[in-house]
Amino acid sequence: MTEVHLSGRQIQVLAHPLRIRLLGRLRLEGPATATQLAEALATNTGATSYHLRQLAEAGLVGEEDRPGSGRQRWWRALHDLSSWQRSDYPDDPDAVAAVDWLEAHQLRLMVDKIEAWHTVASSESPQWRDVAGMSDYALTLDPAQLRDLQADLEDVVERHQARALADPRPGARQILFFSACVPLVQER
Repeated sequence: MTEVHLSGRQIQVLAHPLRIRLLGRLRLEGPATATQLAEALATNTGATSYHLRQLAEAGLVGEEDRPGSGRQRWWRALHDLSSWQRSDYPDDPDAVAAVDWLEAHQLRLMVDKIEAWHTVASSESPQWRDVAGMSDYALTLDPAQLRDLQADLEDVVERHQARALADPRPGARQILFFSACVPLVQER
């Protein structure tokens, strides 16, 4: 799994509703043309092309050479995972605002995706209904322990992804794994 730790410029470029959707689509679905992406995301090709170029200038997507594709440009994500630390941008209020937007976007995306599952869950097979779900844990950790927990979870996810790629199974589906590790804020 390739990861990019976002620079201040990259995080500002990514903090845009269409750009985050374009990068997400390229990560999930693989390479595509601006026309295909525009159709999939219900937008116009001109806007899609412009925002793909912005993502490319920031080093987040790139062109893929496809022999025989003529003038069509195929775009691909240049990494599987974007990461950042809020403390990376102490003197960059625009980057901090981008972090705020991206984190709020991730939260909305998580809620939307889980609600979408709940809408169709009753029509899914019992096997999928029984394994899809959520859980929560309350742990008492210091920042170093929380960092270790997150690293361990990333290792587990990467190990499972590598196994799935090496041994594709019938009935396998793309799943989303959300993880949120935040301090508990006491209600007032």
